[in-house]
Amino acid sequence: MDFFGELYLRSTLPFLSESVTAREADYLARVFADVPGPEPVADLGCGHGRHAARLQASGPLAGRVIGLERDALSLAMRRPGFPVVRGDLRAMPFREGCLSGAYAWYSTLFAFTDEEHVRILREVARALRRGGLLVFHTVPHERLAASPGAAFQRTLPDGAVLEEASRFDVATGRDEGRRTLTLRDGRVLSASYSIRYYPLAELTALLESTGFSISWVHGGLDGEPLTRLSADLIVGAVLRDA
Repeated sequence: MDFFGELYLRSTLPFLSESVTAREADYLARVFADVPGPEPVADLGCGHGRHAARLQASGPLAGRVIGLERDALSLAMRRPGFPVVRGDLRAMPFREGCLSGAYAWYSTLFAFTDEEHVRILREVARALRRGGLLVFHTVPHERLAASPGAAFQRTLPDGAVLEEASRFDVATGRDEGRRTLTLRDGRVLSASYSIRYYPLAELTALLESTGFSISWVHGGLDGEPLTRLSADLIVGAVLRDA
């Protein structure tokens, strides 16, 4: 089955508290506060819209957020109040230069092959106006390299049992894992995933090759510098003039 479908949605929602969502949305509101309009800002891989709904309702992006999501179940469960289109990051249904900005959370942009990551970033560049801002969140390569193996089992609030095991390959920069969710009715959802985590130098080269220049790198939601102990890697990149 597809990892980014029912399995992902059911297994991640219990961990996405309103307080976590509020902090992440506040960060996005701050970094997009000065992005010129009136073009919209896209939530790439918006899922059920936990960021988009908040940002659309109030703050500097109020009335300007549009979601993009491929998974039908996430769209069916999305929060109300913001427009959304169903589509693929690799061929986004946006006109050239129609967006002022775009953001993606939790390594959404890097769950494909290296070649597809280039294609995705070129698609974002195509849809952004010159000077448009791309913000994305991922995990530092160094953090995973320091602890490459992970495994856990947990019973979720609805009684489903979540199991996952993964291993990070430092040489390829890929975290390969398998997640299994056993529902109370006995149904089992299980799928493998492969997510690419780039060292900052490689990430910088990737962005520059697709038309972007990095404006900032943060190691957390308070805008702190990236260090070897950082749990987050948040990048702001601006689309250069042609």
